[in-house]
Amino acid sequence: MSAARAKLVPRKPGRPAFSALENQVAQALHDLESNSNELRADLKELKVVSVRDVVVPAKPQSRHALVIFVPYPQLKAFHKIQKRLVHELEKKFSGKHVVIVGQRRILKKPSKTDRNPLKQKRPRSRTLTAVHDALLDDLVYPTDITGKRTRYRLNGSVQYKVYLDKKEQSNTEHKLETYAAVYKQLTGKNVVFTYPPQN
Repeated sequence: MSAARAKLVPRKPGRPAFSALENQVAQALHDLESNSNELRADLKELKVVSVRDVVVPAKPQSRHALVIFVPYPQLKAFHKIQKRLVHELEKKFSGKHVVIVGQRRILKKPSKTDRNPLKQKRPRSRTLTAVHDALLDDLVYPTDITGKRTRYRLNGSVQYKVYLDKKEQSNTEHKLETYAAVYKQLTGKNVVFTYPPQN
């Protein structure tokens, strides 16, 4: 287990200890690194920040999805092997859908009454909107998002629609409910994932 623990980014003192689920994912990554010649070199330096279990409400029964948060600087390296890695992890975790997203930080909007004002202007990439948009891209990777629509209803509710690349429909159609449930859990927004209508 100590060797597998190296796949987790160390936490600062005072923060909660790693959960059993996080240790299981770390062990699975360590096993893949040890046993898979294809993934060994790519996985060697990669680590995980945290793991969250999300319930996906689906018919006839709900299922679970694993959301793996990885350090943002390592996200591109994860993308290189994401298809193979997700396939292997889904086999190890008995059919649970696996989603890999970058760990990003949101900075609050500066105001005149802040006790500790920022020393520099808040970067655009740290705003709520930018982080939520980037999270969408991470969720559906390697599929491209071809369009987004926002509908404001008369009752005051907002519905977001995200159109995915039609070419990837056979690979992603079974995960649409997972994407919606994970995005709702992480951001609180209701999003419908679909494909552009055929002309």
